[in-house]
This record gives sequence, C-alpha cells and structure tokens, in this order.
Amino acid sequence: MKQWKRNLYILMVCQFFVMGSMTMIIPFLPLYLQDLGVTDPQAVSRWSGIIFGANFVTAFLFSPLWGRLADSHGRKLMLLRSGFGMAIVITLTGFATGPWSLLLLRLLNGMISGFIPAAIALMSMSTPKKELGYSLGMLQAGAVAGSIFGPLLGGVMADYMGFRMIFYFTGIAILIAAIVVLVLVKENFTKKEEKVKTNTLQDFRKIVSTSPILALFFVFFIVQCALIGINPLLSIFVQELTPSQNVAFFAGLAMSIMGIANMSASPFLGKLSDRKGPHYVLLCALIFAALVTLPQAFVQSYWQLIIFRFLLGLSLGGLLPSINTLIRYLAPEGMESRTYGFSNSAMYLGNMLGPILGGALASFTGIRSLFIASCILLISNAIIVKIKIMPKMKMRQKGV
Repeated sequence: MKQWKRNLYILMVCQFFVMGSMTMIIPFLPLYLQDLGVTDPQAVSRWSGIIFGANFVTAFLFSPLWGRLADSHGRKLMLLRSGFGMAIVITLTGFATGPWSLLLLRLLNGMISGFIPAAIALMSMSTPKKELGYSLGMLQAGAVAGSIFGPLLGGVMADYMGFRMIFYFTGIAILIAAIVVLVLVKENFTKKEEKVKTNTLQDFRKIVSTSPILALFFVFFIVQCALIGINPLLSIFVQELTPSQNVAFFAGLAMSIMGIANMSASPFLGKLSDRKGPHYVLLCALIFAALVTLPQAFVQSYWQLIIFRFLLGLSLGGLLPSINTLIRYLAPEGMESRTYGFSNSAMYLGNMLGPILGGALASFTGIRSLFIASCILLISNAIIVKIKIMPKMKMRQKGV
C-alpha cells in the first residue's frame, strides 16, 4: 500500500477516536458544572457559555503559531503535540474542583488543540493532488463518524459511571490515538531554511496577498457562522415542533441525521472534486445548502425538519473538504501549514461568534429567523466563490 493511503486510513481511525472522545464531553459540560457545585440555573447557563467558548478563543489565537511550527518542523510533530497535550489536559479536567479551574483547563485545551487540522495539513501535503479531494473527504467521514458515536457513548458512560469518568476515558482514548500516530504514521518532511525570518503578521500579509486566499478564509468563517449558529437552539426548535416528552432524543436525532448524511457524502463529493474541481463542488454545495436551509424556517412538523436536515448534511460533505482542498492549491509554496493555521483561526472564530450572534438574533426575531439568516449568508458565500475563487481556479486549470 502506498504510504499516503496508509497514513490516510490510520488517521481516519485516529480522527474517529479523537472526535468521538471530544464530543463525549461537550453535551455534558452544564451537568458537570452542577456536579462542581454550580446550582443556580442562570449561573449554570452563564458558565456553560463562557466555558464552551473559551476553547475556541485560545484555539483561534494559537492556530497560526502551530501552523508556523508545522512548516518549520513537520506536521506529524503538530499531531503529536496536540494528541499528547489534549490527553493530559482532558484527563486533568476530570479533577476540576470548580468552574474557575474548569475554565482554565478549557482555555489550555484550546491552546494545545488542533489534532484534526494537523491531520488535514499532513494529508494535504502527502497526498497526490489528483487524489486530494478523496483523501480529505475520507478524513472528514472519519471525524463525522466519531462525532455521531461520541455523544451516544458519553450518555451511557455518564449514566453508569459519572461525569468525571468521561474525562478519564477521553484522555486515554486520545493518548492511544497519539501513540498510534507516533508509531505508524510516516511523514517525509524536509526542513526548508527561510532566507528572511518573518513574524505572524508578516506571514498573514504574504498569504492573503495570494488571491483569493482572503476570500476563502472569509467563506470558511461565514460557513461556520451560518451552520454552527443554529445548533445551540435546535433543541428548543424541536420542542416547538413535537409535543413528545423525549425532546432530547429527537433533538439528538436531528443533529445525528446531518452527521450520517455528511459521513456518507464526503468520500463521493471528494472524488467528484478531484474530477471536476473543488471550486465547482464548493459552489454547488453552498447553493444546495442555502436551498435546503430556507424551508426549515417554515416547517410545521418534526419529520419535515428531519428531511431538510438530512439534505443539509449531504451538502456539508462537500463544503469543508472542498475548502481545505482549495487552501492546499492556493497556499504559497513553503507556507502551506501556516495557511491552514490562519484558515483554522477563521473556522474557530466562526464557531465562537456563530452561536453568540445566533442567540442574539433569535432573542429579537425568533428561532425561525436563524434559518433565513443562514440562507442569506450561504447565498452570499456562493456569490463570493463565483466572483473571487472560480476565475482563479479556472486559470490554474488552464495552466495560466
């Protein structure tokens, strides 16, 4: 088996374990806060929001640094840094004594996180360009499968073993993934000495001067804002649509059905991007996502919502892999990991601001307005891709 394929299948499994482990934690943070002595409902809500967002704040700030180090010392090293670092920090989270110590550990986790972005960077540099869409699509499928499995296992463990055991189990699972990467993943990395030493700001200026990288960063940011902004309030919307007592189950199904569709579509759309071009897949995925997001504002039953969430999940299978493939194509030579670092910062910023802005909009105009706003953002993104990215990629295909 070729080395890049061997790395791909190993990293798919590792991403499954890492993403599954991380998603075991997130749904139970408010309940863990109650275990730590925060009993006032308003305080629980306030601390939950702060602690959830803390991870993205430090990840946003440190992602360019890790990208810079990856260009200098290799992408595998960044995988190991993140894997072993998160294993330690998440295990320590099980020993938290109150909300402040939990907040500090979440900030630290965001600072050293980045296993999945590092895996994407490693595969994007080691995969032949004609197979890049397929490779990143398969990575996406592994991560999404973990995100579907993780909350289910986390719920079972929380019921039988308590919340602290989830953190210990998660730490061990990520440690195993890091050891597997250390032993089995191979990277042919040759360090290139830079003639001129630069800082992060100079790197950013050079990268965004390569048209249309800045537009692609903006597209990534808006995609995350548009899609993540709805998620925290989805359970409340489900509650409006179904009189059932099992609201948590139905809300979880609405989330999981997207993941199943995403996982199924990612490899196929990845191969399609290799044949037709990632810019075509990205444009079509954005338009399709907008078309199936708008009707969700007008659904009258839960099952109508499920159908449109499944269709939205199919489009997700083409969004993130296409964006990451385009970044690899357009990144300045020798600055690929730094370019991924800045794109990851755009992603984390969208993850952080999306729920905040979504919550503010819903408080004034209602939850249904979020789907309309999301549709407008996705259409705007499609226009940006059409105007800024398509012409550049067509020129590249023609060899201009």
